[in-house]
Amino acid sequence: MTVLILTCEEDVTADLVVAELAALGTPLVRLDPADLPGRAAMSAEYASGDFDGYLSVDGRMVAAAALRGVWVRRPGTPAARADGPSDWLTAETGQALYGMLASTDARWMNHPAAAERARLKPWQLHAAHGSGFAVPPTVVTTFPRVAEQFAARHGRVVVKTLSGPPRGEPRVVLPTALVSPDADFTAVAAAPPLLQRYVPKRADIRLAAVGRRLFAARKASAEGQVDGRYGETGHRWEPSAVPERIERSVRAYTDAAGLAYAAFDFAEDADGVWWFLECNQGGQFGFVELDTGQPLARAVAEWLTGWA
Repeated sequence: MTVLILTCEEDVTADLVVAELAALGTPLVRLDPADLPGRAAMSAEYASGDFDGYLSVDGRMVAAAALRGVWVRRPGTPAARADGPSDWLTAETGQALYGMLASTDARWMNHPAAAERARLKPWQLHAAHGSGFAVPPTVVTTFPRVAEQFAARHGRVVVKTLSGPPRGEPRVVLPTALVSPDADFTAVAAAPPLLQRYVPKRADIRLAAVGRRLFAARKASAEGQVDGRYGETGHRWEPSAVPERIERSVRAYTDAAGLAYAAFDFAEDADGVWWFLECNQGGQFGFVELDTGQPLARAVAEWLTGWA
């Protein structure tokens, strides 16, 4: 049985899993949907109740029936590198590729439909509440008055983007920022931000759920640090035990979201409470594995092959 990895060429996290699949003796095909059509080709036939599909990448052919697992890691836009790319060609190619793959019996990490919903931060907050996590009070609004009242009620708040920084060149960095209650919130009328009560934290927690296996890591925060992704703290990621309450909530969340893989970010406060910040359905784990030695890439490889 073969594993299909949908990702771009420059993906170090995927490279780690490729190495583990090779160590397991598992055949794999790596495809960037941006190369279809072109370097890659596909065919799917539906006749007399039967389905036959084939995918070719750099001349290597794999039958859809042979696919054991599909890892949607960091795929490019379908047909982005085709001769004469267009929105229409992207839509046609995406329909063809993902429609064929959805016709197989392969297990997904993660299924595109589940992943699309899981990317929505307002839905994440709803699911986190329902799963029993501690979630800081949050508002998403284009009403300046609502934002002002929220900040006045909760004191210091942080502002985040919903979809991440704008795409394109040059790249823009938009870290989570701390704002005071007397800030000018008139700009929210132009674009809806996410405002959240600030959690003074003593550590950042990254928890990766790979199937039913959980891997948590902790990194002590610098004093007053807001966004754990930016700024040097002088500390490394270290393995962390997962409290039972958190384990139950993670299981409830991934079941509700239909995710086989999820990367959770928490802020740990002075009382040891893990506050849910977000869940990235395709979050990086290579940096955690390199610091902690936790076998995350092996766990992903084993799940994709059906060993776990």
